[in-house]
Amino acid sequence: MKKFYTTLFALAMTMTAMAQGWPANYQGVMLQGFYWDSFDATRWTNLESQVDELSQYFSLVWIPQSGNCGHLSMGYDDYYWFDQNSSFGTEAELRSLISTFKAKGIGTIADVVVNHRNTNGWVTFPKETYNGVTYQLLPSDICANDDNGKTKTWADANGIQLSPNNDTGEGWDGMRDLDHKSANVQENVKAYLHYLLEDLGYTGFRYDMVKGFGATYLGLYNEDAAPQFSVGEYWDGNKSAVENWLNGTKKNSTIQSAAFDFPFRYTVRDAINNNNWGKLSNTSVMADAAYRRYAVTFVENHDTEKRSNADQDPIKRDTLAANAYLLAMPGTPCVFLKHWLDCKKDIAQMINVRQFAGIHNESEYSKFESATTHYAVRTKGAHCDLLCVVGDLTKYTPTNRWIKVAEGYHYSYFLPNDANTAWIDLPSGEYLSEQTATLTAVTNENAQIVYTTDGSTPTASSTKVSSGTKITIPIGTTTLTAGLLVGNTVSGIVSRSYNIIDFQPYDITIYVNTDQVGWSNVNFWTWGGDGSHSPNNKDWPGDKVSTTVEKDGKQWFTNTYTINSPTDVVNFVFSTGSGSPQTVDINNIREDTFFEISTETEGGKNKVNVVSTGIEELRMTNDDIRMDDAIYDLQGRRVTNPTHGIYIRGGKKFIVR
Repeated sequence: MKKFYTTLFALAMTMTAMAQGWPANYQGVMLQGFYWDSFDATRWTNLESQVDELSQYFSLVWIPQSGNCGHLSMGYDDYYWFDQNSSFGTEAELRSLISTFKAKGIGTIADVVVNHRNTNGWVTFPKETYNGVTYQLLPSDICANDDNGKTKTWADANGIQLSPNNDTGEGWDGMRDLDHKSANVQENVKAYLHYLLEDLGYTGFRYDMVKGFGATYLGLYNEDAAPQFSVGEYWDGNKSAVENWLNGTKKNSTIQSAAFDFPFRYTVRDAINNNNWGKLSNTSVMADAAYRRYAVTFVENHDTEKRSNADQDPIKRDTLAANAYLLAMPGTPCVFLKHWLDCKKDIAQMINVRQFAGIHNESEYSKFESATTHYAVRTKGAHCDLLCVVGDLTKYTPTNRWIKVAEGYHYSYFLPNDANTAWIDLPSGEYLSEQTATLTAVTNENAQIVYTTDGSTPTASSTKVSSGTKITIPIGTTTLTAGLLVGNTVSGIVSRSYNIIDFQPYDITIYVNTDQVGWSNVNFWTWGGDGSHSPNNKDWPGDKVSTTVEKDGKQWFTNTYTINSPTDVVNFVFSTGSGSPQTVDINNIREDTFFEISTETEGGKNKVNVVSTGIEELRMTNDDIRMDDAIYDLQGRRVTNPTHGIYIRGGKKFIVR
């Protein structure tokens, strides 16, 4: 028994040692893997399909709250904790995503919403059984002053007892605020967190709305669950307030969680929106050497971006420069998914430079120059320094010690000339057209560059070029590897892999028949994909479509949309009159499709049947393949030898038999 207890003690000590809030000297970059209403873009299956690309740049991906909310939801009104079938996919798909990410070196960060919880009616929480144990929050777990006293008024009138304790943080009227002093709340939360880590396989937590409950309770939960990564959303632009919250999470004198660096975010926003780069010198948690380990820095998120239904608090310009500054500085950068999707080539290159230099969350940095027009800062990495210049690049010229390796609108990155490496400015990834990569010798020696394009290691006899040479990357797959050649020695080798797709945007036509329901007109409400598919009429119910065509003896309302990329899709809701009745949501359409609106309903909305009218049969010959019309599969990839299946040709869908 003595040996058994010694083992348990050692395990407990190991877990306590892990619960340090955030690792020291951490070099990883985090991705916020969603934005508001990103139900298509961030379905678990969609995110999983991107793992090969994401794993080259991100060590952590924060995904939406994954519990079942009972309806279409971003997850912040969580109803179930142990039912993980959400608006982003099934539990099986979630487990597959987390497992696939882990196998590729990505840790998945859970969005943990425990400040509040949704109920059935005023105070009824669901009963859930996990591993043979039943968990349920009770009315007595609701703060006495919930909803500014409205909940207590209702409870008193119905003979129901709430907790005697007021909220330990700020209140929120949306749902029931939980009393974290309650032993039952603590038991439920602890079981939930262990489930996320040990059963689902999450790597760590992002705690939502931590102003809503005392920091000491978050510390209590993390001390018990021992996540390697934890970050709290303490939404406050005051550096001291955020640091006080960090201290409030301490257990055994140890901070138990990082925090999103809202002061950093506001510093960047103010510099850009006020066109005054000197404001980047303003204070932040990242700027405080005593706390920067716990600073998860960011420049935009799902709450601050400009959304379709409201102006939030967005950075209005210079997205590239904002991310360049973010990724050059200490702290752990969290890149916003929309920025990644819109500026992937630039942001990937920034991460390449950061990774090469070895910038980590506790790196030291020095301001070189600060002015209204520009800002220059050097950050010390584990391997070498990185110099970042943002703003008007003509206002600052680095010394000849620095060699430029990346640049774009209002930003440039430099490495020191003693870094002794070849550099390729085109990041690895998938591109939709032929690309150009520039080779640079980052050295103070008289060096040539040698390179290969077949994945082999360059030698002294490989193709030789001078620094600044541009290489064309053709359609297909290419691995470009380059090194410095000094004498007969090759060193400083870097490699990039590319998949260049010959994709051409194509049109799809949507056909809607209303014979079964007798609608005399049809409204098309559209969204999704790359964001370009909103209706011309931005207000519900969208565009009234009057154009019709006759096929197979039926009249079809019809409209055309352009698919702009291999991942682009269009989503639809069809309705009549002023928007009622309407159909269920129709998702992920990227080809000509014929819909018949059914009298059968689901949740009061008409179901839709997909019919095969209009799909033509194409019998391929060599002459067909040589014709000017390119042939694409349903993922937008050009094919030269199509086999059995459905393909796009000339904007139309064909079956090849």
